[in-house]
Amino acid sequence: MRLFKKSILSGLIIIVSVISTGNATQSEENPSQTIKIGLLIPDSESIAAIQGAELAIRKANEKGGLNGRHFQLVPRSMEGPWGTGSKQAINLIFEEKVWALFGSHDGRNAHLVEQAATKSQVVFVSAWSGDPTLSQAFVPWFFNCVPNDRQQVASLIEEIYNKKKFNKIAVVSGNDYDSKITLDNFLKSVKKSGKPDPVQFNYGNYIQRLNVLTDEINKIDADCILIFCQPGASSKLVREIRLKGLNLPLFGSIMLLNEDEISTEDLKIYDNILSVPAGDWSVPEFTNFTQEYQKAFNKMPGMVASYSFDGTSVLIEAIRNAGSDDRELIQKSLGTIRCNGVTGPILFDDKGNRLGNFKVMRTLNGVPAKPE
Repeated sequence: MRLFKKSILSGLIIIVSVISTGNATQSEENPSQTIKIGLLIPDSESIAAIQGAELAIRKANEKGGLNGRHFQLVPRSMEGPWGTGSKQAINLIFEEKVWALFGSHDGRNAHLVEQAATKSQVVFVSAWSGDPTLSQAFVPWFFNCVPNDRQQVASLIEEIYNKKKFNKIAVVSGNDYDSKITLDNFLKSVKKSGKPDPVQFNYGNYIQRLNVLTDEINKIDADCILIFCQPGASSKLVREIRLKGLNLPLFGSIMLLNEDEISTEDLKIYDNILSVPAGDWSVPEFTNFTQEYQKAFNKMPGMVASYSFDGTSVLIEAIRNAGSDDRELIQKSLGTIRCNGVTGPILFDDKGNRLGNFKVMRTLNGVPAKPE
């Protein structure tokens, strides 16, 4: 399967170059005729991010690109030793001469890309990491297309404590960077709001004995379970919870729904039982996107593909509004942009955070279904 996915990635990169330019030979002879957007992905298996971005590129080129110049996606994998992401970002900026950077990866790598973007003053749009510290550097070149952890946590607290009136919360978290950041923001927000502290469980202590973890959760008589883990760990935990017959409401961050990291079958175990924070997803926009995505790639889009499509689309719109490769004009255009995407209305605050009404929604087929 891994080799198969890698072969798909190689093929996609070739397809991206051909479809995005509309004329591969012309692009090679006249590289200045294409508008390059650099895409940074975690590894060679991150197919959904490429496909979502490619569909946005394709649609833009069908509309004529920018004054007849076609957009071109330039993917780069950040797989390798720590720091590879920074090197790839620098390569895209100075060797490929991209007009902007787009990323679908974790928080640690996002910080590396942000640093490279800041030094070169190139716009960087992130479409997966929820790390709120990315915007705390007050870098005008950074924009986040997903609700950050603070925004997600605020929605979860409102839903769990205020609407559902739950008081005894079991929280299961992982040891990876993103999971720790999300947990930390949740605990701080709970303390600040004066709500009862949750009962914490570390997934790493129960990797080989999830049955013990579920038994301990059952013993505390929890009202619900909140999961801050990587997708693979989360899906295993949910399977064990259902196997034990714990019919407790399940909540989590959007991080759980990464279709590049778990199978379609694993995503389906969340159907109607897991709720996550999300914006007001547009039904007509998502319906059209789903149909076009299925036609292009013969499968349903998930959360990564959806945010990748929206992030690339809003970046293209900003470039069109700027009308040139002037980096400051593109940055200012993104700062004032207002558009309706698949994942809802897209606009940013003065720190690059996405603004919106982020509700807790149940999931179906790996994406939000409707408000609770």
